[in-house]
Parts: sequence; C-alpha cells; structure tokens
Amino acid sequence: MIFNSLATKTISALRPAVRSIHSTASQNAKVAVLGAAGGIGQPLSLLCKLSPEVDELSCYDIVGTPGVAADLSHIPSKSSTLGRLPSPVKWPMGPNDGLKEALEGSDVVVIPAGVPRKPGMTRDDLFNTNASIVQTLVEGCAKFCPDAMIAIISNPVNSTVPIAAEVLKKHGVYNPKKLAGVTTLDVCRANTFVGNHMGWDPKDVDVTVIGGHAGITILPLFSRVDGAKFTDDELEAITVRTQFGGDEVVAAKAGAGSATLSMAYAGYLFTENVLKALRGEEITQCAFVESNLTEAQYFASPVKFGKNGVEEILPLGELSAYEKQWFDKMMPELKKQIQKGVDFVKK
Repeated sequence: MIFNSLATKTISALRPAVRSIHSTASQNAKVAVLGAAGGIGQPLSLLCKLSPEVDELSCYDIVGTPGVAADLSHIPSKSSTLGRLPSPVKWPMGPNDGLKEALEGSDVVVIPAGVPRKPGMTRDDLFNTNASIVQTLVEGCAKFCPDAMIAIISNPVNSTVPIAAEVLKKHGVYNPKKLAGVTTLDVCRANTFVGNHMGWDPKDVDVTVIGGHAGITILPLFSRVDGAKFTDDELEAITVRTQFGGDEVVAAKAGAGSATLSMAYAGYLFTENVLKALRGEEITQCAFVESNLTEAQYFASPVKFGKNGVEEILPLGELSAYEKQWFDKMMPELKKQIQKGVDFVKK
C-alpha cells in the first residue's frame, strides 16, 4: 500500500499539466463510469483507461470497484484511476460520500449501471429496476457535478434519458446540452451489417440511425449510404437486424447476458468523441437528445458536439418511402416510452 501511494504520487508529479476543460479546480479531463464493475462497465472502463483523451478515470459501483480500479491502475496509460463504493450504512444517516468522490470534478459521466436483458425480455421489461438506479445516480450528478455531460447507456434509453432530465429539472440544474442517450451501438451495428453485405471495411461506413434505442424505434437510413445496394428483401432484413441486433446477442448468450463488449466499445467511442468536442474539436455523432425535429420530446439524430456539449441538432432531411413507413410506425411507440420515463419521476 505504501509503495502504491508513493508510486502514484511520483507518476502524478511527472505528468505535465493539462488544460482544464471543466470549471473545477482539477486540471484534468475526468470521466466517471457509474456501474463500472458490471458487464458493460468493466470493458468500458478499460477502453477509457486506454484513451488518450482521459486524464482521470473514476469507477463507481455498488460492489467490486476498488478491485476494478486497482487492476486498471497497472495499465501504463496516462490516466489516473479511482474506485469507489457507496458509503457504508450509518446512523445518523449521511450522504453517499463514495458517489460524491467519484463524481466531483467530472467532465463526462457515463452510466451503464443496471440489470442486463435475458432471453424473452425487452428493454422495456428492465424499466422498473433500471429506472430507480438511473434516478439515484443522476440525483448524485445533480448534486456533485451539475455541469458534467451525462451519457446514459442504461436501458431502456428511451425512458431513462427522460428520467434523467426530470431529475435534473427537480434539482434546478437541467441543461439539454449536457444530457444524451448513447445510441452509438445502433450505428456500429448498421455499419457492420452494411460492410459485411457489400464486402466493405465497416470502418469506412457511416450509417445515420435516427429515432430511439429500442426495437422498431431504431431507424437506420440505409438509403443515404453511397454505393450500397439492396433488394427489397435484403433492405427489410438488414433494417430489422439493426433494430433487433440486441436480441441476437441475448439469444446467442443463452441467458448469460446481453450485449456488453459491443456496447462498451460504442460507449467508449461516444465518450471519447464528447471529450474531443469539449476540448474544442467539432464532432458530429448520433445521439438521443431533447429535440424539436419531431413531435417526440427526445429523438436520436446526428448532433454536433462542441465545448458546451450539444451545439446543434442537424436537420433530418428527406426519408425514403420505405424509411417513412418505419418512421410513422415508430413514433407512437417512442412517445409512449418517453412519457413512461417522465411519469416515473413525476408520480
């Protein structure tokens, strides 16, 4: 323990000063992962530890985070690593200092916490458990890092993002520029499926995916991929596979979990892009944010991120006749799921 403490101080002393990108006293770009010991949280934390954009990595969960953080701290990258658990139960009751320490000074808070899907479950089936988890964690964000960009991974995203917004409103710190649902995995899947279909490198594909992050609310705009060709049956198949790609993983894992590695990768991409934007780079990526593009209060679409978070929500443009059919089908379901999240906090 003494050696680790001395080593940490020595490494910190050798580290050059980094330009501050948040308003706290810290000079580092800090990312907090809430749910860091889980199936998504551990690989997400690993990828963030390796990212050159991350200077401080803060891991929080109800179990296991000291071990996760200790393990990550041995990786030779520039970021320091912190692992915190909830404060022990005590009397008189006191604040959760573990969450406070994990969150204070954060630039980006990523929330993958919650229970995974099992075969036969929809994202909506997770609502009762994950809604309460997200509510509690976002209350912490409101108190301890109200200016941080909050990235919601916990499903059902169509409902948990509205929950987060209502919690922040209750605390008087809601900023629509600083809250987003991570829909990057839908884009990753669409890119992969198109690349495989066309014999292209998926890294050279960039499919716009709009709507929400559950089943038919996911709408990939394959008509905008230059050079991609599909028969009607192929277009239907690749669209449905993108919408229900999570079910494919849940079934293949046979009760052992849901998409964790691919979601961790997608969450890492989103987080790293947000950090680049906060440092001044103009970044455009799809995200589920408060939006006036449609009649839904929140909507996933291409968004420009900058120093203030969400800088601009780009126009949708024209949809193909096929995409318009899916759009009309998804809107009632998306609005219903959004309202469910709002009602959960207001009840």
